[in-house]
Amino acid sequence: MPTDSMPSLPKQHVRCVFAGNVQGVSFRYAAFQVAKSFDVAGYVRNLPDGSVELVAEGGPQTINDFIAAIERRMAAYIRNKQVTTSPDLAGYTEFEIRF
Repeated sequence: MPTDSMPSLPKQHVRCVFAGNVQGVSFRYAAFQVAKSFDVAGYVRNLPDGSVELVAEGGPQTINDFIAAIERRMAAYIRNKQVTTSPDLAGYTEFEIRF
């Protein structure tokens, strides 16, 4: 079935904060590389408290798969994560590392 005849799912805005030993281990670069395989836009950045913030917009399943792929790749460094979801979009057009 052609994809243009299928209804598009609404996008969502997700903020995910990863805690653990997530700074100084190329976490942001890994997230940036993983993002290339998914239809997501947003950013990843270090926070002053030692955690890493990931903000992404895309389809709900795509976002879930994207976060799961990051978790698999960086599992040794993540102690926990906190996810907040919102239907309000910021309108990001690409995924980037912020400093």
